[in-house]
This record gives sequence, C-alpha cells and structure tokens, in this order.
Amino acid sequence: MTRTWAGTTLADRRAARRERLLAAALDLLGTGGSSAVSVRAVCRGAKLTERYFYESFADREELVTAVYEQVAAELRQALVDAVPDRGADAAVRAEAAVTAFVELVVDDPRKGRVLLLAPLTEPALSARGVALLPAFAALVREQLPPRLAADEREMTALGLVGALANLFTAYLAGTLAVSRERLIAHCVHLLARA
Repeated sequence: MTRTWAGTTLADRRAARRERLLAAALDLLGTGGSSAVSVRAVCRGAKLTERYFYESFADREELVTAVYEQVAAELRQALVDAVPDRGADAAVRAEAAVTAFVELVVDDPRKGRVLLLAPLTEPALSARGVALLPAFAALVREQLPPRLAADEREMTALGLVGALANLFTAYLAGTLAVSRERLIAHCVHLLARA
C-alpha cells in the first residue's frame, strides 16, 4: 500500500517538486540567461530547499538540459500537431507550422531564448542544440514534395531550418526589428516556396 500525505503520494509530491524546479529554471534561463541559473537561485524561485533539488537532479547541468529538452519536446509536438495533413496546400501547412512555432517561442520568449539562445552560451547545451537540428530538419523534409530527389529534400530541409533558426534568434535577441506579423509572413513565404 502506498502511503499518502495530504491526499498525495510520495511519488506525486516528488513529481510536483521537480515541475516547480523546472519552471523556476525556465524562468531564470529564459530571462537572465545561463549566468542566472544556479542551484540556489532555482531553489529560491521554486521555494524549495537544495535537498529537494538533489532529489530530482544530480547537478545544475542536468537541470538545464532537462529544461531544454522539455521545451524542445513541446515545440516538436506543437509542430507535429499543427501540420497533421500533408495533403493540404503548401502555404497553408507552412502558415500552420510557423504560427505554432511563433506561439511557442515568440509569444513565450523564455522558451525561445532557452531553445535558440541558451545553446550559444550554456556549455551543457552546446551539443544538444546541434543534435536537435536533424529532428527539426526531418519535420521540414516530410513536408517537402516527394518529387524532389532525396538529397535535394535533405539539403533544402537543413537550409530552411538553419535560415529559420537564424531569423528567430535575431528576432529574440532584438537585432531583427520587424513586426511579429512580418516575421511570420516572411517565414511562411520561405517554407511555401520550398
């Protein structure tokens, strides 16, 4: 029999504490960057002691990686959900994908900074950012016309992902001064023409 306290099991309480730590780390990494994320700062943000931090994570790097992977998984699912029908018009599919991307990484810039900017400054994420590229290129490649040769589809998908990542990185960093609508329209145009 599983013991409960205040109606919840130990496993449920641990999971809830882990979620609080992840949420605090997302806030810190997504607003203050890598230097803002320390075990002490995360615990303070989650209103938990370090004992509970080490119950869920071996160290700071494991936490940062977990935050990054959580945001990446959320983005991948949002993109998959946005474009379920390959038979739809290319422009319609492109707009759905770009809108889903924008809703996740621009409307919540913390997530965009974690996904696109944190790998540039956080050693624990450098390899993760590079490893994520093929997964997103595969999503784009699946939407390209089957009449294209396999190598053409691969190069186009990689090129588009690189271009889009650079556009959104510049937008989030504040070096690309265009409206949200203009950014979406440009990205849709890039994808639909591919």
